[in-house]
Amino acid sequence: MATRDISPSSALGSADTPGFHVELAADRPMALDSGESIGPFTTAYTTCGTLNSDKSNAILVCHALTGDQYVLEQHPVTGKPGWWELMVGPGKSLDTDRYFIICVNVLGGCMGSTGPRDINPETGRPWGLDFPVITIGDMVRAQALLLDHLGIEKLFCVIGGSMGAMQVLEWAARYPDRVFSAIPIAGAARHSAQNIAFHEVGRQAIMADPDWRRGNYLQEQTNPKSGLSVARMAAHITYLSETALHRKFGRRLQGREEISFGFDADFQVESYLRHQGSTFVERFDANSYLYITRAMDYFDLAAEHDGVLAGAFENTSVRFCVISFNSDWLFPTDESREVVRALNAVAANVSFVEIDTDKGHDAFLLDEREFHRTVSGFLEGAADHRGLARK
Repeated sequence: MATRDISPSSALGSADTPGFHVELAADRPMALDSGESIGPFTTAYTTCGTLNSDKSNAILVCHALTGDQYVLEQHPVTGKPGWWELMVGPGKSLDTDRYFIICVNVLGGCMGSTGPRDINPETGRPWGLDFPVITIGDMVRAQALLLDHLGIEKLFCVIGGSMGAMQVLEWAARYPDRVFSAIPIAGAARHSAQNIAFHEVGRQAIMADPDWRRGNYLQEQTNPKSGLSVARMAAHITYLSETALHRKFGRRLQGREEISFGFDADFQVESYLRHQGSTFVERFDANSYLYITRAMDYFDLAAEHDGVLAGAFENTSVRFCVISFNSDWLFPTDESREVVRALNAVAANVSFVEIDTDKGHDAFLLDEREFHRTVSGFLEGAADHRGLARK
């Protein structure tokens, strides 16, 4: 498929999205799991580190639901450091002195990759709900086209947490010959009924906002900020553990000595969630939230193999390190163990580590030393096995 590099596209508001942008599927549309197709489309990505001469040191970092490609560099909208700066950089677990790191904004996203807020070439208007429904498989298929464009035949590693872990497992199942090692973190091989339910609450909050306008808010110059904010608040609760919430906030009041007997943010935890919601709407698109959560809901790796998860990994040569956190109730450890059992059933090379922490699902984004050491150790062993020289 023909590709071409293009100038940065516009992200939320008037902010440009720095990094790389490439047009993919220019001569032949990419088939989607829904039966529709898309192309050409834009993929936005960032890189850090140096690709070695034989292109054998590339690590693909897959972001979570509300993440993006700014894994290390400053975010162009929020001005905050990269979302995984604790893991990526010189001398860190994903050592940019040794590895070439690629992070891609997923298809359907809103930070430069083609999504529902972009212009539909057939109508000249924003796609809105005319954008085709996408899956995790579609996201990974688009990433594979990007690697083709970059001339990278095989990844040294693909790594990601939460929705990123779904992409990792999809990569290992769909393109085992293109992946040397895989690290799915705090994920699962299918989305649970509970998680689908949480996503539906968020989507209904967005669609109930009168400014959503059946997905046509860009054309009608509105923005369903209230609905998207509530969706973010509800989701953010699931990223933390009860212990973490109690330690951070307890029942402490926010800026007052006594309760107000009203509905302002009396408690610190209320103020925190409102802040999370209000800042989120400045960097994320409401329709993208609908599409990406739906992609997660549809994810079921065993479905294409008659319900047998092991079938997804038959004869795989990929080396796996599956990681979970014992306080994660969004993607509990049992779901990681299910992946490990499936890998063991096909005699795959797999390590499994459950990290003891009270930080909940978001632990993979935080300063969790055992987690960082686990990733470093696994990559070190994989690098030695593949013969990646130290610098």
